[in-house]
Amino acid sequence: MTYKVFVNPKVEKALAKIDNKMALKIRNKIRELAKEPRHDGAIKLQGEENAYRTRVGDYRIIYEIYDAKVLVMVINVGHRKEVYS
Repeated sequence: MTYKVFVNPKVEKALAKIDNKMALKIRNKIRELAKEPRHDGAIKLQGEENAYRTRVGDYRIIYEIYDAKVLVMVINVGHRKEVYS
């Protein structure tokens, strides 16, 4: 089953500030979430019902999975030191 991926506009702004090579890797990983949002590298965030994170180098993608709607919503992208604050 393929999920629909919604990317928060805040994520697009964050990607614009990251160097092009890394931003491309992050965008590719976001596309892969449509096929398998709970892949081996995905870690469920504690205290959140639907939130997960995955890594791309030193960057993290924070997203939520809604199985009933077949939707993955990317809510934040950032460097590992800054993304959780």
